[in-house]
Amino acid sequence: MPPSLLSRLMQHRLAWPLLTLALLLAVNAGFNPGFLHLEWRDGHLYGSLVDILNRAAPLVVVSLGMTLVIATRGIDISVGAVVAICAAVAAWLIGGAVDGQNARFGLPLAVAGALGVALLCGLWNGLLVGAIGMQPIIATLILMVAGRGLAQLITDGQILTIYYKPFFFIGGGYLLGLPFSVYVAAAVLALLGLACTRTALGLFIQAVGINPTAARVAGVKARRLIVGCYAVCGVCAGIAGLLISSNVKSADGNNAGQLMELDAILAVTLGGTLLTGGRFSLVGSAIGALIIQTLTYAIYSLGVPPEINLVVKAAVVFVVMLLQSAEFRAMLRTLAVRPAPREQLR
Repeated sequence: MPPSLLSRLMQHRLAWPLLTLALLLAVNAGFNPGFLHLEWRDGHLYGSLVDILNRAAPLVVVSLGMTLVIATRGIDISVGAVVAICAAVAAWLIGGAVDGQNARFGLPLAVAGALGVALLCGLWNGLLVGAIGMQPIIATLILMVAGRGLAQLITDGQILTIYYKPFFFIGGGYLLGLPFSVYVAAAVLALLGLACTRTALGLFIQAVGINPTAARVAGVKARRLIVGCYAVCGVCAGIAGLLISSNVKSADGNNAGQLMELDAILAVTLGGTLLTGGRFSLVGSAIGALIIQTLTYAIYSLGVPPEINLVVKAAVVFVVMLLQSAEFRAMLRTLAVRPAPREQLR
């Protein structure tokens, strides 16, 4: 490959996230010979790669919603609580159904009710930030704290076990050999991608993120756009809550979605979205979520003790973020080409 072409490829915003993901996959394959093996059994694909895609799907969906919020210079640290709320609402609406019997409401109403609550949560955050002008981290901190308590109120402080088999398909079913959750994540990515690339929405989000005042002067409804982005983020968290609760067949108001907001923010930054707003990449955020899940898989497969796996994860992510920084790489190049100091004359 010509050096000029390689240089242009490495300057692409997705080059470093893809390279990081490839390196993590290579590390997993090196320590686990069967990592790349895929097996078709009982009409489904089985293997470590499929497992990573399945487990990364909820984080991918949350990260996509977080991307839009961060692109408008915002932040949403309440997505983990919204995940718990929606899981609790879905479990409560389904009730004690056993094989579809004695359910309070059917699957469509349970899904619609959970996503409706997620939309209300997103609108609440959006109104606090966009309409009232509250700082995003403070506005979403309110729901982060209150939402976790609300989820525990819905579940009465207990873990609600779900016995409704149709609900299990959302997060644990298979379609055409692949987990259904992968199709859900891909559908959310496609819908948001089309909205941001085939309409003026993407340009409006970038304009608000770069300079909100100038965007308003130019005629962009900045406040409405911000409210809309937070609403979408809330719905994405609700979808993730459905995927998670369906996969584990229960709703835990205390632990569901715990620290998911931090992983989502990390996935967005790994994907190349600027925390200062403006430039964003939905595909990059999806790749960032896959990086986090692949790293988590590597940590567990290598037998890292549970008490230090978070430290190892943080250290690896720190190195990756440094390597993705153009300023840091420029500094390394400057140090590498700097001539050695001449020996002083005596």
